[in-house]
Amino acid sequence: MQPDHDSAATSSWRVPIDIRHLPWVRRLAADYAYGFERLAPFFSGNPADLAAWRAAVARAQRHPREREGLVALLAAQQERREAPAAAREAAARLADPRAVAVVTGQQAGLFGGPLYTLLKAVTAIKVAAQVAGEVGAPAVPVFWIEAEDHDWNEVNACRVLDGEMRPQTVTLGTPLGAGEGPVASVRLDPAIFFAIDILRSALPETEFTTEVLEQLGRAYQPGFGMSEAFGRWLESVLGGLGLVVYDASDPAAKPLAASVFARELESPGESTRLALEAGQALVDLGYHAQVVPHADNVALFRLDGIRRPIHFREGRFVIGDHETVAAPALREEALSEPASFSPNVLLRPVVQDALFPTVCYVAGPNELAYLAQLKPIYERFGVPEPLFVPRATATLLDSAAARFLSRYGLGFELLPPGDEGALNRLLEAQLPPSVEEALREAGSTIDARMERLIEAVPSIDPTLERTARSALGRMQHDLRALHDKIIQAAKRKDETLRRQFGRTRALAFPDGQPQERAVGFVYFLNRYGPALVDRLREDLPIDMGTHWVLTV
Repeated sequence: MQPDHDSAATSSWRVPIDIRHLPWVRRLAADYAYGFERLAPFFSGNPADLAAWRAAVARAQRHPREREGLVALLAAQQERREAPAAAREAAARLADPRAVAVVTGQQAGLFGGPLYTLLKAVTAIKVAAQVAGEVGAPAVPVFWIEAEDHDWNEVNACRVLDGEMRPQTVTLGTPLGAGEGPVASVRLDPAIFFAIDILRSALPETEFTTEVLEQLGRAYQPGFGMSEAFGRWLESVLGGLGLVVYDASDPAAKPLAASVFARELESPGESTRLALEAGQALVDLGYHAQVVPHADNVALFRLDGIRRPIHFREGRFVIGDHETVAAPALREEALSEPASFSPNVLLRPVVQDALFPTVCYVAGPNELAYLAQLKPIYERFGVPEPLFVPRATATLLDSAAARFLSRYGLGFELLPPGDEGALNRLLEAQLPPSVEEALREAGSTIDARMERLIEAVPSIDPTLERTARSALGRMQHDLRALHDKIIQAAKRKDETLRRQFGRTRALAFPDGQPQERAVGFVYFLNRYGPALVDRLREDLPIDMGTHWVLTV
């Protein structure tokens, strides 16, 4: 494991890891980076091909959209959230018919959610800059807040590490309506003050703690909705870099998507059928189908205080478990009252790219899997499918962990919890050479002398050969046992090494999970302050197929 910069300068320490060596990366994500030709039929183009980018930009520019309505909507949302000037200026650029969007998105997780949320947003910012520089099109990074899911447990907690690298979970409790209606409808109550206090007590105190928590407190206040608070927080961190935050749950946004909703209801079940066929094609190639909906599913939900699925059965729509609605009536409602509808996972990307001039979507590994099922749905709606760029993936280590890995030449891929083989090998390597040499010599001498004896004893008594071999086995066993005892003694003697290993593992894989999924990015902001975003924006590569281990 060799850093690509001087390891003594921990501020520039960076190590690439092939994602195919990481056990949590599924085959489809690995092949997307290293064998795209196998997956090419499921996507609109290879993001590693500059020609594909030029084609995607042209498609996004040609497709008619209500740019003025979109820009007015974004401006109204930004005004409510008091977005930074750079973000407002970026949103206004979308009125230019040449402008394209680089979109990413995530649920409105408490305090911004895990580190990968920040990595997604930073990737979108960096890709937008590349599109502008290499293709010459004005490109705007956009973060789509998905807040119409009703699963409160997916967004109401944030995990951080305390001063001992122990995971601590901060939860928001259950405000009025939480778990019943969409997350966007949940309003923060005074319990948010308690959650921020718990966060303060869990975070290690740094020179940035006061500023970060004050900034967080301005975003998360009683009366704000979860999506609004999430948007304010994200804008406070990245809005100055021109990130445009879009709240998809805004009722004022729904008229822009009304025609897509109505089209879905005109041929109910068609999107589901196309996704199922694409999923089966993936399975036939040895991949997996990420989305396997029931055949009568419509790719929409009905919103009326709660989010209810829509099915099409015997010529009528069935909403939730029992309510039936005539087909013409529901289609008319989609046009006249679009705020009463929400796209499901199959239709959400189509809605997104019908609204925005999307040239690419920055996706996580699991998103890539379901996006592979959507190409025929894009074609059905006549919406140009964008390119899909995997988000940057990274583990952030402090200088102490970086020095530990460099000093002992320990590979990052050996850190995930499992057996203690990596630690035992590390400790064994620290034994004085004379001890290992003496053990090897003893083993070789015993083997050689006993083999001579085993060859000689049959001439005296053939039955003694088995006894001699048994004696050799016992000697070898005793020598191995002695070796193990020496290793255990080394463990006890070198407690510092064990502690360094455990600390590095706890930082990289808290509770056995990859750091970017398990730790909220607020933890890293508290630790590194503004340098965190600067380091990611300037030095985190966005090349496909590589997981980066780096210091800030």
